[in-house]
Amino acid sequence: MPYASPRFVSRLTRNTLALILAGGRGSRLKHLTAWRAKPAVPFGGKFRIIDFPLSNCINSGIRRIGVLTQYKAHSLILHIQKGWGFLRGEFGEFVELWPAQQWVAETAWYAGTADAVFQNLDIIRDHDPEYVLILAGDHVYKMDYGTMIAHHVESGADMTIACIEVDAERASAFGILGIDGDGRVRRFVEKPEHPETLPDQPGRCLASMGIYVFSRDFLFEQLYKDAQTPGSSHDFGKDIIPNVIKYYRVMAYLFRDPRSGGQAYWRDVGTVDAFWEANLELIGVTPPLNLYDAKWPIWTYQEQLPPAKFVFDDDDRRGMAVDSMVSGGCIISGATVRHSLLFSNVRVNSYAQVSASVILPDVEVGRYCIVRKAIIDRFCRIPPRMQIGVDPEADRRAGFYVSEGGVTLVTPEMLGQEASQVR
Repeated sequence: MPYASPRFVSRLTRNTLALILAGGRGSRLKHLTAWRAKPAVPFGGKFRIIDFPLSNCINSGIRRIGVLTQYKAHSLILHIQKGWGFLRGEFGEFVELWPAQQWVAETAWYAGTADAVFQNLDIIRDHDPEYVLILAGDHVYKMDYGTMIAHHVESGADMTIACIEVDAERASAFGILGIDGDGRVRRFVEKPEHPETLPDQPGRCLASMGIYVFSRDFLFEQLYKDAQTPGSSHDFGKDIIPNVIKYYRVMAYLFRDPRSGGQAYWRDVGTVDAFWEANLELIGVTPPLNLYDAKWPIWTYQEQLPPAKFVFDDDDRRGMAVDSMVSGGCIISGATVRHSLLFSNVRVNSYAQVSASVILPDVEVGRYCIVRKAIIDRFCRIPPRMQIGVDPEADRRAGFYVSEGGVTLVTPEMLGQEASQVR
C-alpha cells in the first residue's frame, strides 16, 4: 500500500509515541536563556519555540507526546500545562511532562540526548508504541511527521533520519550525512570540520534535523547497548548514529516543501542573530514561514487580551506601526514602530521610535526612547529618553549584550530592574 494513503498514515501515527527533547539550555542565546530553557523562548509574537514541534505532532495525527525537560524548566512546564491540556486522556491522547528524575542513578542527570531517552525507557514501554519519533524541542518549522513515519515503514528501516540541504559554509554546525543512491545512510559525522558535500551539488551538504524515527525494539536494543559502552557520551549524533549505520538499515528522509518540492522552511534559532533574523522574517509580505496557514495552525497558550491599540494622531505624536506585527494587549501611544515585531502586552509611549526590533511580552518603552536593531527581553522597562542600538559601544558600556551581527540584547537585569524569573 502506498504511504500516501491517509488510512495507512493515520494507523502509523496512532501507533507512534513522540518524544520532544526540551531540556537544553541553549547557551548561544546568551541572556535569553538565563531563566528559561531554549524551547521556552518566545517566538513569532505569541508563541514559544516548543509550540512548533508540538503543533506538528497534533497536525500530523500524533497525539501521544512526552516532553523531556531538565534545564530551568519552570516557564516551559507552566506554558505546556496552560496551553496543551486540551487532549483527552480517555481517548489515549496526552502531552506528558517527563522531568529528569534520576531513574537510572541517583546522581545522574541526562548526560546526552540518547541518555535522556534511555532514562525513560520504562515509561516508553508502558505506553507500548510501535514506533518512536524523537524530536528536538528548539527548532522552528512546520512538518508532517506522518509521511516520514510512512517512509520509515515502507523502506524497511530500523532508523530514519530527517535531513535538509544546507550550504557547505554552515555545515560544520550540523551532523552531516553521506547516502547512497537508495537513500541509505552510509556515513555520518557530527559537526565535521570538512563536511562531505552532495555529489551533484558541490556547495551543498545533507544535514540532520535532529528528528529520528525508530522501530521500538530497535531503539531499546541500541540504547541498552550504548548505556553499557565505556566512554560513550550517550548522544544520538555522536554515538548512536555512527554505530548503527555500520550494521543496520538507516535511511535518510529529505524534508521538502510539500507544495513546491523545494527547500522547506527550517530554522535553528540558536544564536541571538538567528533569533532576531527569524522573527523579523515573519514581517515580510510573503514570509518563508506562513503563520496564517489555517490548514496547519500553530497552537499555543495565549492570554485573553484586548486588541492592539494605536492612539493619538497629531503631526508630532502619532501612534502608528508600519511594516510590523503587533500582538494583542499592545498600546502604541503616540509612538512610531517600524519593521518590528511586538509580542503581547507591549506599551510604547509617546515620541518613542522603535525600528528593526523584537520586543518580547510585557515590555514598556518610555517616552522619547529610540530602539533600533534590538531584542528587548520580557518585563523590561526602558527609561524615558534611553537610546538602544544607536551606538554599539555605548550599549556595551551600559552593560547590554551586542551580538556579532550588531543586535543589542537587553534584559531587566541589565537595566538594574527586578523581574519575575518565570519567563
